[in-house]
Amino acid sequence: MAVVEELLRSENNGSISFGNHELDKKAKLENYEHAGDIYKVKTYNEITKLEKNGSFLYESVPGTSVYDFSENADGISFMVEGSQDAQITLGVADDAEYEVIVADQSAGVMKTNLSGKLSISVELGGNGKVAVRLVKK
Repeated sequence: MAVVEELLRSENNGSISFGNHELDKKAKLENYEHAGDIYKVKTYNEITKLEKNGSFLYESVPGTSVYDFSENADGISFMVEGSQDAQITLGVADDAEYEVIVADQSAGVMKTNLSGKLSISVELGGNGKVAVRLVKK
């Protein structure tokens, strides 16, 4: 499995990749600038967290490696990889509805809570990268 050795990196397509689910010890990278925003990542095999400009953006339990993470007004998309199935929480718009698409299959429409968090389960189990998309309704 490939992981994000540098913990957080900018991709040529304008997205970011972050996290390393194979680390036994906690690692973090702060003050990473990408597209005018400041990111902070904490990661290891038990949890991966990402903040953007001091606000919550992504968390997985257990830890994951995330590739080509991009967000815009219409939603979020990324590829995720891990050694076990993961519970992923994303920071999106408050009190909004999103269609959740995992591995090209719709998991239905979910509504965020008042803090703008949406939680999903993704079956990973060491099966390689799984595509995840949230499309704002």
